[in-house]
Amino acid sequence: MSALIGVLALQGDFAEHVQVLDAVGGRARQVRDANQLEGLDGLIIPGGESTTIGMLMERYDLDGPIRDLAKHGMPIWGTCAGLILMACDVGRQQPLLELINISVERNAFGRQLESFEVSVDIEGISGGGFPAVFIRAPRVVSVGDDVEVLARLDDGSIVAVRQKNLLGTAFHPELTCDLRLHRYFVGMTEAV
Repeated sequence: MSALIGVLALQGDFAEHVQVLDAVGGRARQVRDANQLEGLDGLIIPGGESTTIGMLMERYDLDGPIRDLAKHGMPIWGTCAGLILMACDVGRQQPLLELINISVERNAFGRQLESFEVSVDIEGISGGGFPAVFIRAPRVVSVGDDVEVLARLDDGSIVAVRQKNLLGTAFHPELTCDLRLHRYFVGMTEAV
């Protein structure tokens, strides 16, 4: 049976992740309360507005259970706002899960009008450059010793990291036709 992957569905582009998971043969469950975390093999925290998602996680008592699942080895992947929420430091006060030992700069590449797509080589993803879509995207400004850098832009900006069972990307892979990163994450859930 294929992996059952939750997609945090409080705000943001969760529906797009569900569609891609269906396309790669994973089973997806939209998660809006702690009961829906039960039985999952992995969890995706999507892009959107990180402060809003963080406040809603706290309101619906999802933050503590998600931290517990991460500590017990469940693969969790944060994309864009999800990466911000998984960081330990973002240079300002806002709700965070503090799962990955990184510091992040929010909106590091400018406003919505300055969105862009660029090909990025990602460690562990074969087949050439990945079409990375950046929309008001963060960048990782520092990583702890236990964090593996998976991808950088040409200017050296860190845009993908992994810390054991935790994956973070500053871009939106769910907005492309390239399924490789979702397959990679499904593979992480099946390796547990």
